[in-house]
Formats: sequence, structure tokens, C-alpha cells
Amino acid sequence: MKNLRTIRQLVAWLWKTWHGYQTQAVLNTVVGLLLVAADLAFVWATKLAIDIATHVNQSVSLRQAIVLLSAIIVLQILLGVASRWIRAILGVKAKNREQAVLFARLLGSKWQQLKQHHSGHLLNRIEIDVAGIINFLTETLPSFVCTLVQFVGAFLFLFWMDSTLACIIVCIIPVFLICSRLYVRKMRRLTHDVRDTESRIQAILQESLQHTLVIKTLEQTAGALEKLGVAHRRLRGEIITKTKYSTVSSTLMSAGFAVGYMVTFVWGVVSLEAGAITYGALIAFIQLVGQIQTPVRSLTKYIPVFISAFTAGERLMELEEIPQEESEERHPIAAPVGIRLEHVHFSYTPESRCILRDFTHTFPPGSITAIVGETGSGKTTLIRLLLALAQPTSGAVHLFADPSGKAVGQGDASCSSEQSVPASPSTRCNFAYVPQGNTLLSGTIRENLLMGNPDATELEMTEALHTAAADGFVARLPKGLETLCGEMGDGLSEGQAQRIAIARTLLRKAPILLLDEATSSLDSETERIVLQRIVERRGNRTLIFITHRPEVLKYATHTLHLERTPR
Repeated sequence: MKNLRTIRQLVAWLWKTWHGYQTQAVLNTVVGLLLVAADLAFVWATKLAIDIATHVNQSVSLRQAIVLLSAIIVLQILLGVASRWIRAILGVKAKNREQAVLFARLLGSKWQQLKQHHSGHLLNRIEIDVAGIINFLTETLPSFVCTLVQFVGAFLFLFWMDSTLACIIVCIIPVFLICSRLYVRKMRRLTHDVRDTESRIQAILQESLQHTLVIKTLEQTAGALEKLGVAHRRLRGEIITKTKYSTVSSTLMSAGFAVGYMVTFVWGVVSLEAGAITYGALIAFIQLVGQIQTPVRSLTKYIPVFISAFTAGERLMELEEIPQEESEERHPIAAPVGIRLEHVHFSYTPESRCILRDFTHTFPPGSITAIVGETGSGKTTLIRLLLALAQPTSGAVHLFADPSGKAVGQGDASCSSEQSVPASPSTRCNFAYVPQGNTLLSGTIRENLLMGNPDATELEMTEALHTAAADGFVARLPKGLETLCGEMGDGLSEGQAQRIAIARTLLRKAPILLLDEATSSLDSETERIVLQRIVERRGNRTLIFITHRPEVLKYATHTLHLERTPR
């Protein structure tokens, strides 16, 4: 369990976040204060009308009092409509904006640190916690301010009418403060546990639905349900504990309110019998004690709301602490481009096995390199280092341009004046990458292709599909490029999805092409055609293949054998 952050840290973070949504918060506060004023005016107008009807007060006519009362009711209705529209228009806008900001931040985070968080947990925070924080800042806080104003206003009104009764009623406040102080920290811990378990449940659901095929073929439906059941039972236990802990406080508060109401009623009827007050004053007493107790009751309900907001804030603060990639400008290098790794050491954590140890290698500009090796030898890790998705524990990775502009085989390139740049997110624009597996997104084939190059023309897409040997089957589809693909390319075979992914990458005009087992789902003849076309049309591109397939080795000008390092 992570340590809870201090109230000072949370308040500072909430204050910083609030500045982005202060317009809606201020509008909600203004409308809320006007509603409080209207409610108090309604109490006064009600007393006035009753006093006029009982001939205690004849300052205005009964008709005028009724018109005034009606006008106040209309104002209350209009303010309620305004509040709903502010929530509907600005509330959704604020939530969408905060989700977009957090989503952009996560996409800009360092890959290695971001992967330490399960995608289900991230989604839960983006959806639930963001909504909770926005609601807290734009609605709960204004409502809290209005509740305090309502309490003070009603108390002063009652104090003006009967100071002794007003002082008796507010004596329940110390009970509220004591109760809240006793259980607020425990409730923060329990709420944090509940939110973490809810995130765990979402992660289980998302992962199971994403890998339904694996669960079905391994006949693990019962196991998946049991895993979910364990999480559900844990959540149920945490909620029961949280509910038990808060029941005592709410019960004590309800008893205090009941006593306060009875004191007001008895005090009022006794005073009415003695002729000390009017019937209108008695009605006003009862209304005002409600307007004093309702805010106090609301304040008790605000405690779990504040706790939930603090918990959501802590969870979002954790995401904001994920390191960001350097926001440098893109650093494109003209082809052909080479890559040099010098004395690179790398392990994913200080405790884990060293994947690469004192690794030095050069990928010459314009070369075709096949990287081979047993599972766990560091092939995919090497690609991540080239793409700057991971950083070497020590050593360096550099991209360099061939000053002669000649690819390998066209002459010897002098490196005396080469342009060398350290690998970083800014140099990622020099790579076109085909990852392992099915990497298509839901959408049309055209939309998937345009991810490689949003400005690609019809001709360029046709050429890329032809190079990937995908033009034939795409042309036979009833909707062609407009054919919809489901999640993970559902609706296409693995081989078809892989060829679409290759075509998408070929549209990216980058001098280095990385293919990680990119032809693993293709039959031997289709693989031969795809590889031959990629090599023939590469121009000055540097090609790097990670492969176990012997067909790739036929086209390689260089071969890099990686071996698994011992612990």
C-alpha cells in the first residue's frame, strides 16, 4: 500500500487543477448563492403571507404577498434550469478536456515506465477518477460553499428571530466535527482500497475480453470467472467494512438532527401558546431549522465526497509523475542512415537479468541486416533501444548519416565527417516499424493505412499494398479500402492483417525500416514475394529484420547473432 499524500499536497494539486475550470465553478457558485438567497426569501415571504392572513401584519396586502411568493418560486425554478444547463454544457466540456490532457500525457510518457501500469488501471483512472475530480471541482466545491452560506444565512435569520433557539440548534455542530475527525483518515484508506479493487476488476474484465480466444481454447472460462469472483468478494468485503465504519457517525448525526427538530418544535409551540410568537413565526422556525440542519447533514455527506476526490486526486497524481519523453523537435536525417551501438548495457530493472552486456554493433547505412537468436536473447529489446522506447543502462546509441549519400554496395562511405545524433524520441521519425503480432486498430483499412502517412495519396496506398502483396485480396473485398476491421483486425485473417500492417509502415517515409517477425503469419510463397518487393523497392533505406525464418537470410547483407546472456 502506498503512503497517502498529505492534505497540503492534495490541496495544492486540486488548486492548480481548479484554475483550468474556474469559469464553470464560479458560475455554479453564483447560481447556488442566488438559490440560497431565494430559499431564505421564500421563508420570509411565507411568514409575511401567514402573518397577513392571521391579521398580525398588514404592511402589504395578501395579494401582494402571494405575488411576491410566486415570483420567488419562479426565480427558484429558473435558477434550477440554469444550474442544469451549466452542468450539461460546461461539465461535459470540462471532463472531455481533462481526459484529453491526461490521455495526451500518457501517450507522451516514457514507454518503459508507462508499461508498469496495467491498461485496465489506466482506463479506470481516465474515466472514473477524471470524472470524479471534475465533478468535485466544478460542482461539489461550489455546492459546499453554498451550503456553508445557507447555514450561516439561516442561522443569522433564526438568531434575529430568536437568539436562544438559534444557539441551541447549532450546538450539534461540535458533535459533527468530532465524528468527522475520528473517521476521516480511516475512510480515506478504505476508499483508496475500494478504488484500487475496482480498477483491478476492470483490468480483469478488459484482459479477459481481449483474450477470449485464448480463454476458450484453453477451456479456462471457469478460471476467469473465479478470478473475477475473488476480486468481487474482496470489493464486497471492503465496501462492507467501509459501510460499517461510517454507520456509527451517520447514526449519531441523525439522532442529533432529530433532537434539534424536536427542540425547535416544542420551543415554537410553547412560545405560540404563550403568545410570544405568531403562527407565521412558528412556521418560519420549522423552515429555518430545516435550512440549518440540511446544510449540516449535507456537510456530513461531503466527508466521503471529499475523501473520494482526494483518492481520485492521488491516483491521478501518480499518473502525472510518470516521466515524460523529451519534447524536442523531430530530427529527420536524410537517407541512407546507419546506427551505432557502443558498449551498451541494458536491463529492465536493477534486479532483473542484464539483457545486453557491453554490446557494440554498427548497422551500416543502406544495409539489410537480419537479427537472429534464441528467445530471450534481446532481439525485441534491441529494437526498443533503437526506437528510444527504452534507454541503455549504460553505453550509447547513435544514428549517423552517410555523408557520401551512398548506400552499402555503392562505394565506401567515409565516416570522418558523418552526422551523428544520439537516439532519442526526436530521432524516432527516422524509423518505420512493424511490430510483432496483429497491430491493426478498429476502423477501415484506409484509416489503418493513413496512420502510416495521413497525407498518402491513393496511388501511394496502392503501391504500398502491392509491395506488401495485399492489393489482390483488398481489391476483392466488397468495400475495398473502406472495409471495416474489428478490434485487432477482426474480420481479416492473421496473414491479411499482417500484410496491411506492412503496407501501413511502408507508407511512412523513413530511412530505416524495422520489421519484427513481420512475415511470421505468411505462407512461404507470399513471404518470398513480400520480402523480394521490399528489398527491390527500398531505395536507400536501411532494413533491419528480426526473424526466425530462413527466407529472410537470403536477402540480408549482414547477419547479427544474439545470444542469451547469463544472469
